[in-house]
Formats: sequence, structure tokens, C-alpha cells
Amino acid sequence: MAQTELTADDILDLPDYEKIRETRRAEIVAKKKLRRVAVGPYATFYFESYDTMWYQVQEMLRIEKGGDAQLVDELEAYNPLIPKGSELVATIMFEIDNADIRSAFLAGLGGVEDCMTIEIAGEPVTAIPEQDVDRTTADGKASSVQFVHFNFSADQITKFKADNARVTVGINHPKYGHMTVLSEESRAALAEDFA
Repeated sequence: MAQTELTADDILDLPDYEKIRETRRAEIVAKKKLRRVAVGPYATFYFESYDTMWYQVQEMLRIEKGGDAQLVDELEAYNPLIPKGSELVATIMFEIDNADIRSAFLAGLGGVEDCMTIEIAGEPVTAIPEQDVDRTTADGKASSVQFVHFNFSADQITKFKADNARVTVGINHPKYGHMTVLSEESRAALAEDFA
């Protein structure tokens, strides 16, 4: 069963983390590869998990060395991004190297966080944006980073878990309409997030 929450007890102190860091990093890179899904030319969905968030917290503590006070903040920030058993959670990044092109693109992308879907067996599951901050400004500019949850019914989870199920990830915004069919390897990896 997938773990759904990080606690202080899950986090290694820095000397212990350093001993296993390279090994864990290689493991996480391999896992992330299956959890990374490009949708169109600019959007990448990074499907989060307990493991990816554990690694993120460990790395933040390693870099900033903020101790217990920082750990409380990191757990508060990253626990919402761990799937809770009947959902998938994704960080979406719109990645455009040229700053002028990126700014113009994002200026017309307001509300994109409400236009993301996963479709399984013809049934769309629409993203629910993380409520920490608004990801679209009042003037309609979207953030280049979005955090969303996809909540599945028990029937949809069963269909998602079926070998070779056709699962698509898409964005249906008027200014950015693209979809990608998950590879079988990625579908199987994401299916592990369900309880």
C-alpha cells in the first residue's frame, strides 16, 4: 500500500542522508522518469509520490540546513502533494527557455489549471488545483508552475489499474490543447499510487 504522508520520523538526519544520498538519488531519478509526462511542446506533468516528496524534503533540508524549524515548513508544503490513495497529484511546468516567449505564452494561459484532465476508458477526470495560492493572476496570466489533484472513483481506479488500459493526460485550454497517451510503463507506475 502506498504511503500517503511524510512525518518527521521518516526524515533522516543529514549525516545519515549523506551516506545513502547517491543511491537514493539514482533510485528517484529512475522512478521520476516513468512519472514524467510531456503534454504538447511546453507542458510537462511530474506525477508526485511519497518517494518524490521524501527526496524533495531531504534535499531542501540538505541545501538550507534549517533543522527542525525548516522541517515543519517542508512537511506542511510537500505533504499535500503526496497522493492520498484515490488520487494522482501532479506538478505541471510550462518550460520555455526564451523569457519573452514564455511571458507572452503565459499571459494568454489564465485558467489553465482548470483545463487539465486524465481520461481513462473514455471517462475524463478533471484536475482540481492545489488551493495554496492562486495560479492565475487577476489580469489572466498563468503561473509557469501548477499543482493539481486528480480524484478518481473506485471504478475509475479499477480501470486505470488494468493492464494496457488506455490513459491519456491532456490540457484543453483554448490557447493550449494537447494530449498524450501514457506508456504502459508510466501507467503501471502511476497505478501504484492508488490504495
